[in-house]
Amino acid sequence: MPATVLTARALLLDMDGTLVDSDAVVERIWRRWAERHGLDGDEVMKVVHGRQGHASMAMLLPGRPMAQNHADNARMLAEETADTDGVVEVPGAAAFLASLRGLPHALVTSADAALAGARMAAAGLPVPGVRITAESVGASKPDPEGFLKGAAELGVDPADCVVFEDSGAGIAAGRAAGMRVVGVGARAAAHGPDAVVRDLTQVRVEALDGPGIRLHLG
Repeated sequence: MPATVLTARALLLDMDGTLVDSDAVVERIWRRWAERHGLDGDEVMKVVHGRQGHASMAMLLPGRPMAQNHADNARMLAEETADTDGVVEVPGAAAFLASLRGLPHALVTSADAALAGARMAAAGLPVPGVRITAESVGASKPDPEGFLKGAAELGVDPADCVVFEDSGAGIAAGRAAGMRVVGVGARAAAHGPDAVVRDLTQVRVEALDGPGIRLHLG
């Protein structure tokens, strides 16, 4: 298949499933949560990727007070931050981030700052200087707020940004922000991103003369 080439002014990067493979711990913690609430683990796993925990809980337990979801989510975030067993980089992530040094990019994650720091460290990855975490936004993906804030912090028009995402919620958020989206991994392909790569070894970054980044995908 021929390579796809995209040009952007800035890149906005999801974390879980995009830079960091945290599926093992996400599965462990959310399946335990599902069991405690008498829910089917497989159905729960279809919902939780890409969203903040309280937003997933609101979908899975409609009618439960949001205050309870927020309290439950705080406990779960602490549990996730402490459990980094099996957390590794998505293949190619370290080299990809190294190639972005000096170029406009930001982390846009549904994790809070503590969890993002723990997972990036466990995977041996540097945390980008500009980061939008759960504390930065009032609405979880698929709301575009996080990506729009990332673009604003970088001083780049949303239409000039390319998002890297793995989840349906994240891809929908990128599209709602008016951005092009590169899907990373098998989970992404079902949600209609502009391009899909197996992992980050299939991405080459070229800095253009003047502002601009050219992405070679595939």
